Amino acid sequence: MTGKEAMDSAFLFSLSKAFCSPLAVFIQIQGCAICLLLALGWACAAYVRNREIKRIKDSMRAGNSFSFLCHDITELEHSYQTTLPRVTVVMPLKGFGEHNLHNWRSQVTSLYGGPLEFLFVVDSTEDPAYYAVSSLISDFKDSIDARIVVAGLSTTCSQKIHNQLIGVEQMHKDSKYVLFLDDDARLHPGSIGALTAEMEKNPEIFIQTGYPLDLPSGSLGSYCIYEYHMPCSMGFATGGKTFFLWGGCMMMHADDFRYDRCGVVSGLRDGGYSDDMTLAALAGAHKRLITSPPVAVFPHPLSSDLSFSRYWNYLRKQTFVLESYTSKVNWIMNRALFSSHCYLSWGFVVPYLMAMTHVAAALQIYIQGYAREETTFVSNGLLLVTCLAACTFIELFSMWNLTRIEVQLCNMLSPEAPRLSLATYNWVLVFIAMLVDNFLYPISAFRSHFSQSINWSGIRYHLKDGKISKIERSTGPKYTDLAWKKLYGKKGAPPKTSFLGALLRSLEQWRQPKKFDG
Repeated sequence: MTGKEAMDSAFLFSLSKAFCSPLAVFIQIQGCAICLLLALGWACAAYVRNREIKRIKDSMRAGNSFSFLCHDITELEHSYQTTLPRVTVVMPLKGFGEHNLHNWRSQVTSLYGGPLEFLFVVDSTEDPAYYAVSSLISDFKDSIDARIVVAGLSTTCSQKIHNQLIGVEQMHKDSKYVLFLDDDARLHPGSIGALTAEMEKNPEIFIQTGYPLDLPSGSLGSYCIYEYHMPCSMGFATGGKTFFLWGGCMMMHADDFRYDRCGVVSGLRDGGYSDDMTLAALAGAHKRLITSPPVAVFPHPLSSDLSFSRYWNYLRKQTFVLESYTSKVNWIMNRALFSSHCYLSWGFVVPYLMAMTHVAAALQIYIQGYAREETTFVSNGLLLVTCLAACTFIELFSMWNLTRIEVQLCNMLSPEAPRLSLATYNWVLVFIAMLVDNFLYPISAFRSHFSQSINWSGIRYHLKDGKISKIERSTGPKYTDLAWKKLYGKKGAPPKTSFLGALLRSLEQWRQPKKFDG
């Protein structure tokens, strides 16, 4: 052994020995506990979703071939359908991407039996979505009640919120409920009916919501987004009351907007950045009920060329929402979420770095032939590695099981659609994505905290006291980050930017947030 090799071995052994100290052991046991808590949460979510699958199967065995639409087949009778309330669906649009047309078709072909209107809201006729939606509406001609609303540019809130509020102003005067949908929400035939039925059963419901089931395209970036959403999914798989809200699917009482109840209009309009975070904060402040029915899980195919740099930009926008708030209590809640998420993210990653050190030290001992009594600390390290590996396996199995059940549920709720399959998921990439996403989350969160500005689809929003204080528009990027939607009518090529380049630029601009122009 050369002198350099001896020094490297000594450093590795000292590091492995240090990682067997009481504090290091606590950190590694904490990593195991995080894995097991995630596994438990996904197991509970899987139970709720699986219970709904059994209900559908039992109903089918009892003779209800349309159980994917409603629990009671008598609800399909004409006498019942004529009593259903009017629903307005508002879809704020920005750009046109790979899966948008399929998603829009799933929305407008709903089998809801009551009066239903669709409002596609764009900021201008120059948006590529305007022409795509115009073509879609002309294909259906008079079979659906759908129109395009041009909202203009926002001045006091995010463009998405502005589009939503303009859509609400344009909804039918007799609409009882309004359903906000993102263009990446792929509905099932009975989704609108299921949401409306729950609202009718319990008038105390303030908002009904759901959550997407990500379908990774194969890139590491797409798996990072899947992994980012999975821990949140357990908060939506309650089968009832929840504190979480997804802006991609929100059904509310139309009168809440007509009369600005709980400040929903003013809270969104006056400096609102995130629709779901703002409405969730208002629900909490006024002690209003948010629910998520077990059938509200929607397939969400990710872009086929979703790169790592686009994932990073998406993560930046997700962490930025914690910088917006509506009240002092909401600010405290966001700070608590910020701190706990950052702590748990790195608390999840660090034990794996320690485990790699223990394994490397054990391999070095095996190769160099050290005496066992000289390296007893390595055995303790390998015991910790074994515990972590077992907990990781349990966690991945629980994640796999929930995904399997949600795929099965989606297939049952959309029997006419192409079958979803779990075979396309790469679980090695899922594990790598877990490490990458949890490592990057705190970096993104701190970047958002110190910059207080974000570029969203070519629009830069600046926050002050938790609300939008300044909006800057430029030509910006030609495509969005997540769905790679074309933002402008003119064709443009995707930027050939690496993830490392995007991250380095982001860190470089940390000190000069005002000069950053995404």
